[in-house]
Amino acid sequence: ITLDAAPAKVLGPASEVLDRLAVVLAAEQLGVMRAALETIGAYAKIRVAFGRFVGSYQGVKHKLADMHVKLEQAESIVRFAAWAADESPEELPEAAMLAQAYVGRACFEVARDHLLLHGGIGYTWEHDAHLFYKRAKTDEVLLGPPRTYRARLADLLEL
Repeated sequence: ITLDAAPAKVLGPASEVLDRLAVVLAAEQLGVMRAALETIGAYAKIRVAFGRFVGSYQGVKHKLADMHVKLEQAESIVRFAAWAADESPEELPEAAMLAQAYVGRACFEVARDHLLLHGGIGYTWEHDAHLFYKRAKTDEVLLGPPRTYRARLADLLEL
């Protein structure tokens, strides 16, 4: 394929485009987290084990609460990053790195816990729980692993 003299629109420096992609990916990861938490919350209310709803067990409640906290933190970070992408380009690099450094890992952890809380059915092909895990793992490494973004964020902040 030859692209010499092909008409094109310059979107901006490659780093800015990658920063915007990181924000968009973080928004998708936020959606994965939200859907995973909604489905496992509904499942915990209907699944009975040892004569009780699974959601009534303290260990399950704590895990669901941890997942919810990660979701809320991720939402704040993604909202800030999206705002920076639209309104404050000078803050975009840091916001994008923060979004992927935190949300990338949090999404994977929420999807993993979603799978674990489903128990045995979560590991079967007939249930959709594995799809959240696959999406989270793919998204986690799509533009580079979270550790790459943590390192870039540290460089930007001169830490």
